[in-house]
Amino acid sequence: MSLSPSKINTFLFFKLPSAWWCGVRLKEIDANRASVSVKHKWFNQNPFKSMYFAVQAMASELSTGALVMNSIRAKGKPVSMLVANNKATFTKKATGRIYFECLDGQAIAEAIDKTIATGEGQTQWMKSVGKNEDGIIVSEFHFEWTVKLKYKR
Repeated sequence: MSLSPSKINTFLFFKLPSAWWCGVRLKEIDANRASVSVKHKWFNQNPFKSMYFAVQAMASELSTGALVMNSIRAKGKPVSMLVANNKATFTKKATGRIYFECLDGQAIAEAIDKTIATGEGQTQWMKSVGKNEDGIIVSEFHFEWTVKLKYKR
């Protein structure tokens, strides 16, 4: 059974409340793609009247992390997940509603399959692109996720 936006958004409220209070919400998810939105507001802005970079980072990370969580759940094996690195590029002021989309579900599923098959940890870079309501790219994030089979001690 795959994860739904409402399950992930409830998870945000209890486990990542700063993201929830900033307005970060998962909108769509399937095996290959996840979409997250966040609206620029007084509460999440920087002194330059655009969305604070950390809010964009939370939203973009959720678009990648939700795919990792979804794939782990689908495999039914105990796999840990952790961000090892990230890179970001900002190309335009983020105002209005920003949508972050990740299309790397297949790549992370393959990495999880490999860690389950070999017992060795794997890494996978995943990209999330943030666009405003006009479809203009405002930022692009890359997250290097590590996945590893959990062992009972």
